Amino acid sequence: MTRRSAPEIYNIAAHGGFADALAQGMIDRFAKNPLQLARGLIILPNNRARRAVHDAFVRLSEDGLLLPRMAVIGDLELDESIGVALDSGELALDVAPAIDPLDRILMIARLIERESVAMGNAILSKEALRLAREFARTMDQLTVEEIGLSELFDIDVEPQLSGHWQRSLGFFRVIAEKWQKNLADRGLVDEAARRNALFDQSVKAWKANPPSHFVVAAGITTSAPAIARFLRAIAFLPKGMVVLPDLDMVMADDEWDMLGPFEPDEASGQIQRAQETHPQYHMKLLLERMSIARGEILRWRRTGPSGAAAKRSRALSNAFAIPKLTARWQSLDTNDRSLAGVQTVEARNSAEEAQTVALLAREALETPERRVAIITPDRALASRISALLERWSIKADDTAGQPLSKKPEGVFFLALLSATADGFPPAEFLALLKHPLVQAGEGRLEWLAQVRKLDLLMRGPRPAPGLRGIDSLFQSENRRTKPLRDSLRPWWQETRTIFEAAERALSGAMDWAALLAEFRQLADRLTNGQLWVGPAGRELADFLSNMEDRATLGPMKIQSQEIAGYFETFLSDLPVRPPYGGHPRIALYGLLEARLQQAELVICCGLNEGSWPQAITPDPWLAPMVRKSLGLPAQERQIGLSAHDLVGAMGAQNVVLTRAERDGSGPAIASRFLLRLKAMCGDNLKEHPVAKGFARRIDQPDDLIRIEQPAPEPSAEQRLVSLSVTNVDRLIADPFAFYASKIMRLGSLDMIDAEPSPAWRGSIIHDILERWAKEDDYDPDALKRRALDFLNERSSHPLMRTLWAPRLIEGLIWVAETVAQQRTDQRTPLKSEEKGSAHIAGVDLFGIADRIDRMPDGGLGIVDYKTGGPPSNRQVKEGFALQLGLLGAIAERGDFGGLSGKASGFEYWSLAKQSGKDSFGYIATPTNPRSRDKIETDQMVSHAVAEFTKAVNSYILGDEPMTAKLHPEYAPYADYDQLMRLEEWYGRADMPEGEGDHE
Repeated sequence: MTRRSAPEIYNIAAHGGFADALAQGMIDRFAKNPLQLARGLIILPNNRARRAVHDAFVRLSEDGLLLPRMAVIGDLELDESIGVALDSGELALDVAPAIDPLDRILMIARLIERESVAMGNAILSKEALRLAREFARTMDQLTVEEIGLSELFDIDVEPQLSGHWQRSLGFFRVIAEKWQKNLADRGLVDEAARRNALFDQSVKAWKANPPSHFVVAAGITTSAPAIARFLRAIAFLPKGMVVLPDLDMVMADDEWDMLGPFEPDEASGQIQRAQETHPQYHMKLLLERMSIARGEILRWRRTGPSGAAAKRSRALSNAFAIPKLTARWQSLDTNDRSLAGVQTVEARNSAEEAQTVALLAREALETPERRVAIITPDRALASRISALLERWSIKADDTAGQPLSKKPEGVFFLALLSATADGFPPAEFLALLKHPLVQAGEGRLEWLAQVRKLDLLMRGPRPAPGLRGIDSLFQSENRRTKPLRDSLRPWWQETRTIFEAAERALSGAMDWAALLAEFRQLADRLTNGQLWVGPAGRELADFLSNMEDRATLGPMKIQSQEIAGYFETFLSDLPVRPPYGGHPRIALYGLLEARLQQAELVICCGLNEGSWPQAITPDPWLAPMVRKSLGLPAQERQIGLSAHDLVGAMGAQNVVLTRAERDGSGPAIASRFLLRLKAMCGDNLKEHPVAKGFARRIDQPDDLIRIEQPAPEPSAEQRLVSLSVTNVDRLIADPFAFYASKIMRLGSLDMIDAEPSPAWRGSIIHDILERWAKEDDYDPDALKRRALDFLNERSSHPLMRTLWAPRLIEGLIWVAETVAQQRTDQRTPLKSEEKGSAHIAGVDLFGIADRIDRMPDGGLGIVDYKTGGPPSNRQVKEGFALQLGLLGAIAERGDFGGLSGKASGFEYWSLAKQSGKDSFGYIATPTNPRSRDKIETDQMVSHAVAEFTKAVNSYILGDEPMTAKLHPEYAPYADYDQLMRLEEWYGRADMPEGEGDHE
């Protein structure tokens, strides 16, 4: 057979419904002889496109067909291998094998680590892995564009580069040269190089011996030189043809010429900048590399039934005109700007956008045989939509998949690494133990019961690192947690043994192979083998098996803190695609997977800058000037590809474009593509009339509930609770908080891994001062020694050591010196942390005095230690800080361990700085004669008792409602704000009826 003199190249417009149009055209042309169709070969861009064309043939075959063979050229971005028909199949090509992708990344990362150490600038293993991935991507781009390594050394742009980019280019050259030598020594090539060789050898083989069957290359838009030669060869085969998708055939020739690329100017040598962000630029580049003029391309005779009207393509061509031509929008005819069948939705946030899309998809399924394609590059949004569709038991095939790092199995494994490698910090360790996969089976309920106890024990500031740090919690002398520790100790000893081997493996010099095996065994033991079940589990098992097989290629010297991040880099790039079997008429696509797909309704989601188009990721290796000098594609070309994806998706009969005004990080900017469409169409681009309204109402209750300020009224029996002097202030300022704490007995919990709170610091100060008084007899040196011992033994929290420790030491030194001075002035400490009680106002009142002194006048001095500032005198006078006065009342009307007498001194000893002074520690008293709001010393007790009596008669012996935040200015603590639903009613006292109830 002779070679054809003119190429046979066709185009199916965006509105043509590519898969159905291609299949119908092939049936019309070749199905008259069933075997002729079956012997043919259709070459497609990727596996998803192959499935779409296969399904189209099935839909259109009335009496059954013998389908043609289908091969894919493979997509590097989708990590797909080249089709069997092209790779050593019928052509029997002799091409060197490609290196395994995982081997490649690990070896490059190791090479980067080694060379960085040799250059005296060692980097972390995690960073080396990230750089290895970017290096591989850049090398692939060089290979695809057929830019040799010698050209990398020939360019002379270093004088124009900053020091950083000069070093980066030099390092890249070193790594590239050694990597190529490494491959040559192994007899291997990179995957991109192998593809180029396969395409070129296929061209040679077909030129020498053209196939007797038809060969069709369909839907391929990659502009790489090797693929351009490959498509050209097919176009000139006797029975070959090329079918392009979404080529703009209506664009004027002068505008087509403006896209570029351009030759250097003869006079200046300057090169005009090409319009690489235009959706047709890469198509024009492909045709130029094929040496084909746009006028030689024919229109495909068939169109698919799911496509839009032809005028849609004209409007899209106008909408994406290059910037200098957008002024013509003002003079366009209605038909040339018509986007009939296209609607928009602008939701308030991502949650509302996902709900809107789910409702639109659900509505579309009411029409028999109507297919829905949901396209978004935002994987988080895709997950949200998928979850919302399950409300109606709709399982959508998310063909782009979810990263393994976001699947439960990946989350568990990363939590395991994070917890063990970081020394079992409380938040990470508890998250691991509570993970749904841990102890899956019959014993899980008992396991969770014990984990909840450990949760209670680990609350508060972080203990020392490692399992020993958790052991120290069981050695605490805290009497309140003793029952919890005793019940939990046997379970903890068993659980501890599970993690001991992993902790040992991470200490000292790490054996990477042994470490990988230990992590796998630990994961298996914790989950009873359930981790490896399902698609994500099998993907994780395969990955770990591959990593163990390649243990010798692992990081040279990795730090334990890096391990979780090191593995997350891998898992975040491993997509887990669900097995087929979802709803047959609805699918979720990423941008790459959506190419050549078709449906009667297409919903394009996430049309915000940074999402569609996605944010440009700079090349960390080669400066933009270097890339330009080498002839590499500008990073901005990805914007043009995203635009082409949108144009292709908008070829459906009905299209909805959605975006959210806010995402998780704050206000979002609408996509430049959406803004172009709005600018051209104006009011003709309609918003969907009902979708957003339904999305807002679907979860809105029929009746809106107005939350009033809580004011519970417990029974008389319930009100009879014990009272301490510290409860009284809460009872007066925030009766609801008293009700929740003392009557409902709902205690607040410290946060996990919390920073040292004022309350926690206060309890530590009181404990140190109590032991100092009772065991050291107020020896000044002993107090400082006790504080240092506590900081060194009990906690490694950085705030404790760097910020609080100096203040603590200085404040305690002030206490010791002040006590010593007062003892010389005939003031003697009598009691420390002593509990006392008295019957006052008909109820029993108890309290603990931080310290009681014998004053020089023979009376008792009541001292209360504060780590922060004491209450103001005004607060005391108004009856909201009665602690000192009530302790004095107990001393006068009851006793403290047998000690009683008239109270003649009331002092707050603060370890903080006093306003206007640089030193820590000062004494404040409500009886200060220089204070405007002072209380006379002999009136302190009577004032406190009078206020206490009013509170008791109202709330304890009376029936007054216990109103939430009765005096909010004196109720600063937020322990029960959520329980009282504070944010739903606070500040609404003067709000008119119906306002502010709901949005």
